[in-house]
Amino acid sequence: MASSPRFLLHHAPRSRSVSALWMLEEAGAAYELRWHDLQAGTQKDPAFLAVNPAGKLPALVDRGPDGSWSAVVTEVAAIAAYLADLHPGADLAPPIGTQDRADYCFWMAYGPAVVEPAFADAVFPRAAAAPASALGWPSMDDVVARIEARLAGRSWLLGERFSAADLVVGGLLAFINQFGRLKAGSEVARYVAAIEARPARQRAAATEGPKP
Repeated sequence: MASSPRFLLHHAPRSRSVSALWMLEEAGAAYELRWHDLQAGTQKDPAFLAVNPAGKLPALVDRGPDGSWSAVVTEVAAIAAYLADLHPGADLAPPIGTQDRADYCFWMAYGPAVVEPAFADAVFPRAAAAPASALGWPSMDDVVARIEARLAGRSWLLGERFSAADLVVGGLLAFINQFGRLKAGSEVARYVAAIEARPARQRAAATEGPKP
């Protein structure tokens, strides 16, 4: 009997977990999907809560190279970092102890810690907004301006090399672009087009559609 792939991704179509699926494709990892229906609430089933008590997707189960142990990783940025380090041949993370690695760590954190909450504030304003000084992120316009400045003269966040940081930040920007928040013809719009054109992302998009 054939053994199961090393990685099992708990996944729901049209959710954040598409980025984890994309990362598996970029890494060239063997994986299987376990589908969840967010509207039906399958992510709250006891069996899944035993995997991720937060009841959130995605969740990646690493069963080890020989299936003798398992580890669970949740949150897209954490999954991307974990897979990048496990697949050095895919060249998705710079060497430790370099400026590129320092920049990579910054952008890996910037996506979920700054880009996502700034976007949420812009699209879903709160009735009582907190003062700017109390927030850990700037306005969405300032976020886009910072990324725009970073991309000036660069194909990707780290220059000419694509990394898992582009997957984290670029994946969020591709989602944000669906809301018309990015200026056509800008560096960020060019960047999103390059993100969307990556073969691994296109494979993930083809795979992640509605469950057959």
